[in-house]
Amino acid sequence: MGYQLDFSGKRVLVTGSTLGIGRAIAEAFHELGATVAVNGRSVDSVGKAISEMGGGQRLLPAPGDLSSVAQIRAVIEPAVSALGGLDILVNNAGRGDDCPVDKVTEEYWEKMLALNLKGVFFASKACLPALKASSGNIVNIASGLGVVGGPPGSAVYSVTKTALIQMGRMMALEFATEGVRVNNVVPGWIDTPMIRRENELLGDNALFDYIATTTPMARIGTAEECAGAVLYLAAPKASFTTGATLCADGGLTAGRYL
Repeated sequence: MGYQLDFSGKRVLVTGSTLGIGRAIAEAFHELGATVAVNGRSVDSVGKAISEMGGGQRLLPAPGDLSSVAQIRAVIEPAVSALGGLDILVNNAGRGDDCPVDKVTEEYWEKMLALNLKGVFFASKACLPALKASSGNIVNIASGLGVVGGPPGSAVYSVTKTALIQMGRMMALEFATEGVRVNNVVPGWIDTPMIRRENELLGDNALFDYIATTTPMARIGTAEECAGAVLYLAAPKASFTTGATLCADGGLTAGRYL
C-alpha cells in the first residue's frame, strides 16, 4: 500500500545533531535514504559524529552556533547550498540549564532565549525560501516542560519551550497555503548522554528510578523512539498534518495519576 517510510532523495538539516535526540534523528533520516546536513557547535564535533555515522556522500558537515542571526546565516546558507536545496528542517538545537528564578541573571535569560527561540525562528526564516521551493516541512523539538509544569529551576527553559510550541503553530498557519508544513515534537524523559550524566551525579540510579515511577509507561524513552515521531511528521503520508504537537513522552503530559 506504499506506507513504508522512505526518504530517498530528500535533503534534511538537523540542528544540534551530534549527540542525543538530534543525533538519533539524523541517523534515522540517513538510514532511510536522505542526505543529511549534521550541525553542531564545532567542526571537530560534527566531523566526529559524521565519522561515527559511517561517513559517505549523504552526510554533510554544517558546523556552527545558532544563537545569533549572523551565525545562523553562516550555518544555513552553506548547508542548503551543499544539499542542493532543502526538504526538511529539524530544529533540535537548544539548551536546558536549570536555574532557580531568584538566581536568574539577564545574561542567563538572554542565552536561553537566544538558542531555544531566536535560533529556531531565524533558522526557520533562513530555510523558508528553500522549503517553499520544495514544499518541504519543519519539525521543532520542544519539551514536556513546554506543556506541563516541572521542577524548580526549570522556569526559563519551560517558558522557551512553551513559546516554541506556539511559534510552530503560528508558522504552520502562516505557511499553510504556501506548501510548507510546521509541526512540533514534545519529548518526555529520553535516554541521552546528558540524562545519564545527571543520573550518575545523583547516584543510586535515582533519576532513572524517579522517571520510572512518574512516567505512565514506567520507563524512560529512547532517542530512537523520539526520532520515530519526527519521521512520521516529516513523511509525505503526513501531508495533511500541520500545526500539530506530537508527544513522545510515555504518557507523561497526559496527566499525573500516581
